[in-house]
Amino acid sequence: MNKVEYPWAQNIVSVGLLKQVKGRWACLFLDFRFYLPLKTIQEKKETATIRGEVVPFQTKMAQAAQMLIEIAEHFSTVPILAVTDSWFGNNGLWKPAYKAIGNRFNILSRLRCNNVLYDLPEKRKPKQRGRNKKYGQRLGSATDMAKTVQQEARFYNVNLYGKQREVSAYSRVVMLKTLKRPVQVVWVFRRTQWIALFTTDLNLSITQIIEYYGARWKIESGFKELKQDIGSQKSQCRNAQAVTNHLNFCMMATTLTWIYADRLKTNPERRHKVKGRTSFAFSDIRRIIAEAALDPDFERVCPKYSSSPVNSVVTVLLRMVA
Repeated sequence: MNKVEYPWAQNIVSVGLLKQVKGRWACLFLDFRFYLPLKTIQEKKETATIRGEVVPFQTKMAQAAQMLIEIAEHFSTVPILAVTDSWFGNNGLWKPAYKAIGNRFNILSRLRCNNVLYDLPEKRKPKQRGRNKKYGQRLGSATDMAKTVQQEARFYNVNLYGKQREVSAYSRVVMLKTLKRPVQVVWVFRRTQWIALFTTDLNLSITQIIEYYGARWKIESGFKELKQDIGSQKSQCRNAQAVTNHLNFCMMATTLTWIYADRLKTNPERRHKVKGRTSFAFSDIRRIIAEAALDPDFERVCPKYSSSPVNSVVTVLLRMVA
C-alpha cells in the first residue's frame, strides 16, 4: 500500500575508486546510473519517466561504459584499470570503453572456467604469403589448462583481505577470443579449488593482479555501507528527482567519510573486536566524525545556524499580523 512508485532507488550500476586507506582497501563512489529492465519500462511507462519524459533503456554494460568514458575524459592523462566481476568482464564493456578511451584503459576480471584460450600467434616467417594468423594453437579451456599448469605454480606473498598470505599461482600470456587480444591469465590455486584471473594490462605483476582483484570485494562492502550504514535504502522519497538527490548525498557522505579516515594522523581503533580482524570498520570512522562534530571547538569551523536580524523582524511582523 505504501510502496514507492519510483522503483529505481536501490537498483543501480555504480563506479567507485578502489583506494587503500590506512592499510585497508575502500571503495569511494564516483558515479552511478539507475537501472530498470526493458520489460519494466515497457509495461509501466508512468513509473519510468522523469519530468514527463520516458527514459530510454540502457543495458548495464552500456551504463558502465558510459560512466568510465566520462571519468576518463575528466582525468585525461590517467590510466584506468577497471576491476570487475566475471559478468562485466567481457567484450560488452571492453569494446565501447576501449574504443573511446584507447590504450589508457585496461580491465581486470575473473575468467570463466569454460573460456577457451589460444596460444600467441607465431611470428611471420620469411617469404610467407597471405595474412598472418590472429590466434595460435588452441590450448583448451581455463579448466583444462588449470590441470596442466598447477605443477608449475609458485608461491607468492600477497596482501589479501587485510593479511599477508602465501598463495600458489601461475601466469601465462594467451589470446582470448572474447576480447580479440592477448591477455595475462593468472591461475590461483587453493587447497581444493582454483580461480583464473585475467587482465589486458600485460605489465601488471602476478602479485598486483591477485591483490587488485581481492580488493574488488570492497565494492560489495561499499554497497553495504551505502545502504545500511549511511541509510540510502531507508529513503522515503516518492519521485525521481528526490530519489536521485538522496542517493547522490548518500554516496557523497560515504566517500567523504573515507577521505576523512585517510587524512587522520593515526589508524582508528576497532570498537567491536572480531577474531581475526585488526583493521578498523566503516562505523568506527563515523563514530570519530560524530565525536568531532559534537566537540565545542567544532563550532569555530562550522558555527551554528542563527536567524538573521531581517528574518527576525519579519517573524515578529508576521506574529503581529496573525
